[in-house]
Amino acid sequence: MNLTWKHRLVAAAALTAVTLVAQAQQEIKIGVIYPLTGPLASSGAEMRDALEFAADVVNNGLKGVPELPFSAGGGLPGLKGAKIKLVFADHQGNPQVGATEAERLISQEHVVALMGSYNSNVTQTASQVAERDKIPFLNAESSSATLTQRNFKYFFRTTPHDELFVKNAVEFMKDVEQARHIKIASVATLAENTLFGNEAAKLQLKYAAAAGYNVVKQVSYPAKTTQLTSEVQTLKAANPTVLLQSSYSEAILSMKTYKELGYLPDMLIANDAGFADTEFVRTLGKDADYVVSREVWALDIGDKKPIIKKVDELFKARYKIDFTGNSARSFTGLMVLADAINRAGSTDPEAIRKALAATNIPSSALIMPWKGVKFDETGQNTLGAGILVQIRDGKYATVWPFDLASREVVWPMPKWDARK
Repeated sequence: MNLTWKHRLVAAAALTAVTLVAQAQQEIKIGVIYPLTGPLASSGAEMRDALEFAADVVNNGLKGVPELPFSAGGGLPGLKGAKIKLVFADHQGNPQVGATEAERLISQEHVVALMGSYNSNVTQTASQVAERDKIPFLNAESSSATLTQRNFKYFFRTTPHDELFVKNAVEFMKDVEQARHIKIASVATLAENTLFGNEAAKLQLKYAAAAGYNVVKQVSYPAKTTQLTSEVQTLKAANPTVLLQSSYSEAILSMKTYKELGYLPDMLIANDAGFADTEFVRTLGKDADYVVSREVWALDIGDKKPIIKKVDELFKARYKIDFTGNSARSFTGLMVLADAINRAGSTDPEAIRKALAATNIPSSALIMPWKGVKFDETGQNTLGAGILVQIRDGKYATVWPFDLASREVVWPMPKWDARK
């Protein structure tokens, strides 16, 4: 009896070990580092939803969108149906926390790759850890241009960066001048003072001045500030025709302060971020109207590219909100990373890095209005593109490039006292 009992115990232990190994082989752990608490929690929640949606597409499929990679479901065919498991970490908007979480995900969770981190300054530190440990890092949203100027081998960015976005804003201004027969007399910038805002402001000065615009003021404010009165008073005194603004969650505070102090330029051209968060329109209502923002995604482009509307409808049915430019980029980033892991046919980080470097995804397989995804030697996607949208009646309408526009831009913005 004892021998039989012992044999059964050994057999059960062996079976359990085999089962655990089999389960481990069926699970591809990807670490994702985003702001899940703090001022940027609403943006983090939207991106988390998009990442979970993308993982579910790979693991379980998505009916009605055969042109979307992995929509048949069943996991990664290159790894015998292995499923993606996302391991989330909250960086709280803190670069040091982001680095610490990257270390934890690599050393304790044994992830095969990392994604993140929305905030450019957090992406900077977290990706340094990944580079040191030779773990691929896929960045889907951070736009600071210098992130792909560090000679990293394991860092890949799918989104276009601020140099392109700033160029687009200046091109838009020139196109409006020509189309409307107007003259933009002056420009000012307002930016939060982390990597994202500081770099954007430098690029805005560079490209606006090169285009012949008079940059009358550059104003910076502390990230996560709770008041912008003095900064807005400074802008009001400078009286620029156009304000170029780079803000995270302070985008809402700035608009409230503009209205309180009776200030508006002829046009506010925002650098996405807080202006793309659904809380911006939800909180401000009609006061959000007429702001122009650079973007990478807009639902109205789905009229010309049906995959955008198809996937958005399925996303909205599940999460009760449309994609935003932020969450659409997150979704796309994970799909690109899944494609690379599948082609690598391996969880070896070096094999995944090589597969990412060889990525060549066509426009038809993306929910973005891009030409595709293909990385250069710096890890930057060379096929991305930007658009500009204007908020009208609480919705983002594409206004530039003009050939993609669903509505004509309202220029100038109506002053506060002229709005109904």
